[in-house]
Amino acid sequence: MSEMITADLVDLDLSADTKEAAARALAERMVAQGRVTDLEGFLADVAAREAQMPTGLDGGIGIPHCRSEYVTEPSLAFGRSAEGVDFGAPDGPADLIFLIAAPAGADDAHLTILSALARQLMNAEFTSALRSVGDAESAAALIRGDEPEDGTDSAATPVAASAGAAAGSSPADGSTTAAAPVDKGADDSDAQPFRIVAVTSCPTGIAHTYMAAEALENAGRTAGVELVVEPQGSAGFTRLDPAVIAAADAVIFAHDVPVREKERFAGKPTVDVGVKAGINRPTELITEVRGKAERGEVTGGSAPTPVERGGEAGEGYGSMLRKWLMSGVSYMVPFVAAGGLLIALGFAIGGYEIKSAPSVMQHFVWTQTDSWAALMFQIGAVAFGFLVPVLAGYIAYGMADRPGLVPGFVGGMIASTINAGFLGGLAAGLIAGGVVLAIQKVKIPAAVRGIMPVVVIPLISTAIVGFLMFVVIGKPIASAQKGMTDWLNGLSGSNAILLGALLGLMMCFDLGGPVNKVAYTFATAGIAVSNPSDSAMKIMAAVMAAGMVPPLAMALATTVRGKLFTETERENGKAAWVLGASFISEGAIPFAAADPLRVIPSSMVGGAITGSLSMAFGATLRAPHGGIFVVPLIGHAFLYLIAIAVGMCVTAGLVVVLKGMRKQPVGGTAPGAPEDIAAPAAEPKQPVAA
Repeated sequence: MSEMITADLVDLDLSADTKEAAARALAERMVAQGRVTDLEGFLADVAAREAQMPTGLDGGIGIPHCRSEYVTEPSLAFGRSAEGVDFGAPDGPADLIFLIAAPAGADDAHLTILSALARQLMNAEFTSALRSVGDAESAAALIRGDEPEDGTDSAATPVAASAGAAAGSSPADGSTTAAAPVDKGADDSDAQPFRIVAVTSCPTGIAHTYMAAEALENAGRTAGVELVVEPQGSAGFTRLDPAVIAAADAVIFAHDVPVREKERFAGKPTVDVGVKAGINRPTELITEVRGKAERGEVTGGSAPTPVERGGEAGEGYGSMLRKWLMSGVSYMVPFVAAGGLLIALGFAIGGYEIKSAPSVMQHFVWTQTDSWAALMFQIGAVAFGFLVPVLAGYIAYGMADRPGLVPGFVGGMIASTINAGFLGGLAAGLIAGGVVLAIQKVKIPAAVRGIMPVVVIPLISTAIVGFLMFVVIGKPIASAQKGMTDWLNGLSGSNAILLGALLGLMMCFDLGGPVNKVAYTFATAGIAVSNPSDSAMKIMAAVMAAGMVPPLAMALATTVRGKLFTETERENGKAAWVLGASFISEGAIPFAAADPLRVIPSSMVGGAITGSLSMAFGATLRAPHGGIFVVPLIGHAFLYLIAIAVGMCVTAGLVVVLKGMRKQPVGGTAPGAPEDIAAPAAEPKQPVAA
């Protein structure tokens, strides 16, 4: 640890009043020591991590952290604030602030030591000592775990010595050490304590992962249960002994990234929450999972279910519904891309009459162009046939994990069969997930728990979903789908232009986030048929054109006025040319992260103009993706490119003007001002959604 923090990286009189300013002040110390090569690039990475989840913890602690290509060696800076800085903790501002910087390719040993520090933050003596320490050198020594010169016990366990525990390491024989239960005395020494296994993980895998593990272990000792944790962090993880998992009475998942190899925990009562719940309320989680075990509730050791996370602060039913829908959309999008591009290529080679060609199984001539066109069209049509079932299946999966797949897929296929289309798929997925969750709440005998996920749940849920789709709600949804299609076909003139502007605003609002995905899904749903309407193809064209604007505009701005941007941004601008041309609007995220108040509104203006112009020009697009590489498949291609160019120039011009109004030069400061450092509205999950 001696190489990670020195007195030069300690500020006991931190005067910052915002989390951005605090991160900047500590990062500047890292830059001065040669530990960070690009201040702005590093701060953008810190801000992007902060956007995923606030890093404030109960007890007055803030732990901004990230892995970044601008970090030369694993480093830790510490600041103590008299007034406190708000890092989003439920109990108020933080007075102890740790900035953890790890290189993008940091070795496991260093990351393990950093993780051990995270465990130390759960030690009240350690944090109390940091609040009273009088000089920077003593603070650094305390964090390093150096032995006091007078030979007295240190308030902190040496961090390097506890590194193995932080990584979840095991003894040499491969066994796993559990948290020791409370001594119950000799009279009931034969009583078997309640046993829990837990998994913790966070997006970075450095801090929250190990803090949650420490909190759960401490709570387990207090509650008198045997609790063993598998922290799945950046330094890797050691799998729990299968015998320990098999003997466990219940499971706790405290995570914000998918649990690796989660099938190991199937068939047990499970509580599934975010990693901060593991830190802030471990005792409640233990009580909750014990109650589930007593009631015989088995969730199958499943992956995160938003319903079970409903008790977390800030997550309501609207947020959960968005997660479910985005789960289905993210799995559907690759089918849209593959099927749409193949159909579009078939039309480009063989003309629109190729859709009437006979099956290539009976008639395929290797030397005929039309045969190859028909082959592409028919493969693409088959891929399109999966869209609604996949959408429904993975909406149900997002709600209820694997037990939701069978009723979801079946309900989606029924929606396709009865012409309920995209709306039918949405309804089928939500119904399937809800039915499975309801079945899982029923208390069942232990003897039949093993067959529930593979026999009972699929049988009952599929029968219920099929009945509802065929008999009850199928016809009304099919009528609604037809009404929406007729409305789109009737759009013309000013109505179409306004719709194009709205879709352009949505595509550029969060650069791959939920709003962007709503617009993209709306467009792809219109062309996800073998014979889409002209209006649907116009909408698809407008959406793709608007999505190309932000990265192309930032590439243009960094080219014509490079002095307004940092060196890192100029490098990102070069890549943005290719990303924008490929319809990957996430290429603008580095710019939005560093300067959201200038970049995002400018992008929205340009996107709205491009979307409205595309609709006004009557441009059409049969392919759901591809950027300039599918220009031959675009109707009115020349006017379409003009619409993109106009939006690109408007956005670039606005960004240049707004940045030129700054009083402070770029140099070593943030673009605009410290408060400009923020993260994008959402982290993209699917480049296809642009």
